[in-house]
Parts: sequence; structure tokens; C-alpha cells
Amino acid sequence: MAFSTLLSSTPPIWLHNSRNPKCSPNPPLPKSKFIPRTKTLALPEASAAAAAAAATGVPFDGTAIAVLGGGSIAALAAVISLSDPEKRRQLQAEEVGGGDKEVVKDYFNNSGFQRWKKIYGDTDDVNKVQLDIRIGHAKTVENALMMLTEEGPLRGVTICDAGCGTGSLSIPLAREGAVVSASDISAAMVAEAERQAAEELKDISATMPKFEVRDLESLDGKYDTVVCLDVLIHYPQNKADGMIAHLASLAEKRLILSFAPKTFYFDLLKRIGELFPGPSKATRAYLHSEADVERALEKVGWRIRKRGFITTQFYFAKLVEAVPASASV
Repeated sequence: MAFSTLLSSTPPIWLHNSRNPKCSPNPPLPKSKFIPRTKTLALPEASAAAAAAAATGVPFDGTAIAVLGGGSIAALAAVISLSDPEKRRQLQAEEVGGGDKEVVKDYFNNSGFQRWKKIYGDTDDVNKVQLDIRIGHAKTVENALMMLTEEGPLRGVTICDAGCGTGSLSIPLAREGAVVSASDISAAMVAEAERQAAEELKDISATMPKFEVRDLESLDGKYDTVVCLDVLIHYPQNKADGMIAHLASLAEKRLILSFAPKTFYFDLLKRIGELFPGPSKATRAYLHSEADVERALEKVGWRIRKRGFITTQFYFAKLVEAVPASASV
């Protein structure tokens, strides 16, 4: 499947695409291989290509079934149509006494925290897919930082890092002098982010990020910029619209979002992964089309100024920067 090179409305943007290394100022990642006809790929890895584009819990090990090419993809699509992962999701929700939000909170405070702490960290105790996702997420963070700094220094700029995870963006923002308010639905993630920030910022003159355990819906205040990376995957489109509007209401100048792109191919890989949940439980994963995200922004008077596409072998993310429609070009 061909992936478009990075686009920009105004001005050009440099985001990473492993199929076109010239789009990035950094050394290119190994060339991606998307289920070529002569290569077999384990389904748990195929599912990670879409579902792990953001912080989901789709496991990376389990029964391996070979995917040999386009014909097999079509056959698998027929099999998927006969399966109903919704039953497993309902059981998850019943166990924690709630819906998607409660499942996500429970997951990232328990087994999911241990998995994603490793992925976001620097331990060698990761498999090939987890390492690739680590690289992809780091590229998203790096490119978000480039978006933020290209218009000037960040010293004194107020930034809300919504869904901060273990602090992979909050800590470098604080290092740049930004005044950071960081939050996550997971108390375990916030505690780890605080620990890492105290360690990494102890020897420099920087304002420590203010970390809080909060979900996106409860965020308030006003900030120069709001950033929300790899979080929208936990929201279906009807709720994502409201969440995008809410985040935009907190931002005075800029809103930066990353999300797993919704295409037929990515959606199919995600659904394949749902058939093989492995020994640990996964959160529900929602993909979003760029057009839907853009419409949600336009409804509340914002427009996309820059856009990009970050890809590695098993990680895919759209990254957009939006500004008020009245802002100068």
C-alpha cells in the first residue's frame, strides 16, 4: 500500500515518513514492509500496525497466522465479518464497572502500565514490535516539539500536555523553559512521569511540570498551546468531536493532535488484531480520518495549519497543528 508523503497547507512541514527519508532531518528508519507477497507476518504484529499507532493494549504475542498477500487479506476480511469482538469488550466493561473510560483507566493502572512503561522507556526488554512503536512514538514527540519551537523559544509559554503518559513530551517541554501542565487518566503513569521529571530535570534550571491525575473531559483553564498525542484512539468519532472541541476551548493560540489514521487497510489490520487478544486484555481502539478531525476543528472555528504523517514499520500517526481560523496565515 502506498502512503502519501507529508502534506502542508501553510507552510511546508518536515515530518517523518520512513518511505521518504528526505522528509526528516534525522537518520531514516529501516524501510517499512507492509505485508509483501513473499513475506509472512504474524497477525499480532499486523494488528499492532494500526491498533498500536497510539497507546493501546493490543498484545504483541500469541498465535501466529501467516498473511501472504492481497488474496489472504480478502479471505481474512471474510473471517473477521463473522467474528464479534464486542462481546469481549462488554465483559471487560462489566469487570471494571463502566465503559470505555473505566476500561482504559483500569488497563493503564495495571498490566497496560507495565507494558507501556517499557515501550516509552529505554529498557532492552522489548520485542521487535514494541521497539518499533517506541521509535514511532518518539518521532511523533520529536515532530511535535519541532512544531512548537519553530516559531520561537518556549520559555514562559504555557502548555497543556493532555494525556501525558510517562512524560515523554512534558519533560523536554520543561527543559525548553515552557510552563507545563500535564495530566493523564492513569495514576501509575503520572507517578512515573513525576519520577522521571525529577530525575531528568534535577541538574538544570527548569520549572517542573505540574502533573495531575485527570481525564481529558475534566481539564480546564487556558493555555497558549494544548497538545494531545496518541490519545484520541480511545474515543469513538462522535465523542472525539466533542473532545477536540473541548481541547480547542482550552487553547489560546495552538492545538496539536496526533491520531491513528482511519483507512480501509489500517481498519482491517486493527480488526484482525481484535480476533487475537492474547493472554492480557486490550482497550478498544478507534481510528479517525483526517477529514473527520478537520471537520470537528472547523465546527469550533479552528483550521489546520500544518499536517504530517509519521510512519515506522508498526506505527502510524497523523499529526496536525490547528490554529483559530481568524489567525493570520
